[in-house]
Amino acid sequence: MAKSEAERLEDIRSAVQQMSFAYKKQDHARIESVSVSTPKLETEAEALRRAEAVLFAAGEPLSADEVAQSMPSGVDVAEVLMTLQEAYAHRGVNLVEVGGRWRFQTARDLAFLFTEYREEDRKLSGAALETLAIIAYCQPVTRAEIEEVRGVAVSKGTLDILLECGWVRMRGRRKTPGRPVTYGTSDAFLEHFGLESLDTLPGKSEFQAAGLLESALPVGFEMPRPSNSADDDLDDLSFGAEEDESASFHTDFMDESES
Repeated sequence: MAKSEAERLEDIRSAVQQMSFAYKKQDHARIESVSVSTPKLETEAEALRRAEAVLFAAGEPLSADEVAQSMPSGVDVAEVLMTLQEAYAHRGVNLVEVGGRWRFQTARDLAFLFTEYREEDRKLSGAALETLAIIAYCQPVTRAEIEEVRGVAVSKGTLDILLECGWVRMRGRRKTPGRPVTYGTSDAFLEHFGLESLDTLPGKSEFQAAGLLESALPVGFEMPRPSNSADDDLDDLSFGAEEDESASFHTDFMDESES
């Protein structure tokens, strides 16, 4: 039996009311969900910011428990650290875990940007100081002459150290058999010890005043004076080098008539 016009309108009105009620219920559920999730998201974002701040400011790696002390309550610190680590994975600095502790460090592929060269102060040994003093006062002086003054052999390493630090230089080859190399001090030596020239090196009176010389000195004792004038009695370092190399293999033989 066909419905009347009034009944049909009533059915439509009822359907609209049901749909309106369903939409209101859905909107209410969505609002409740947003009201619950929004604070949670804000808490997580705040936790990330705090973790980032304390890790950047820390002078040493921090443990997860130490990072957790700055976190809002109810936050999973492990999840925060993993999220932060992933966020920095492709940046100039990375969040890494070292020995169970966390820190920010330069990305490995950018390490070449921070190559650091450091100059380490090297303390001279007693032998090196003695050798330096002999060279300073007796220059130009050969290795054999240094050994004669010291009374012991001078190791090659001692001279190498003095040459490396720039306080000693090779001045030339003496015009004597064997063409031995002579050594002298450099301008860097004068700069380091605050000397205007070799003439201002302390003399006998200065050493005596400082108590560095015995009161009873041998008669006629005088401090040696270095020579920094033109090395007229020296040959260039390259002169005679080939002769020196072959000299160690040269042997003199006497004729039978001479024997």
